[in-house]
Amino acid sequence: MSPVQRAGEGLVPVEPVASVPAVKPVRRLNPRKLLLSKWTATEPRHKEKHFLVTRVIEPDPPQGRIELIELQAVHSGRSTTLAWRELTDPLRWHQGWR
Repeated sequence: MSPVQRAGEGLVPVEPVASVPAVKPVRRLNPRKLLLSKWTATEPRHKEKHFLVTRVIEPDPPQGRIELIELQAVHSGRSTTLAWRELTDPLRWHQGWR
């Protein structure tokens, strides 16, 4: 059955609209509030999909900006350090566990 639209006396076929993948806008994050937040990798590696921010690494001069965090994989317990801004990439990370 094809979609149709009523127009006056007859039926007019309507072209189906191609679905466009929804890309969420870049999420604004406050690096000071990332501690213990949960993240899901969009492409798991080594069976590691779910992560927890276990540490926000303070800059050497305390007045500097926070640049790094420590993520820990829930499955293996392996920790890695990365720039907190990488979490804003929706193609690599989702906030929360999915």
